[in-house]
Amino acid sequence: MLRNKRGMEMVQVAILVAIAIAVGLIFKNEITEFVNTTFGNLNGGDF
Repeated sequence: MLRNKRGMEMVQVAILVAIAIAVGLIFKNEITEFVNTTFGNLNGGDF
C-alpha cells in the first residue's frame, strides 16, 4: 500500500511539472516581456 501512494505522489508531481512547463511555453512571450520591462525599470531607477 505504501509503495502505491508514493507512486501516485510522483505521478501528481510529474503532472504539475508538465502543466507548469506548458503554461510557460504558452505565455513565453508575455513572461519574457514582463521580465525585460521589470529589469529595465530596475536598471533605470535611482537608488
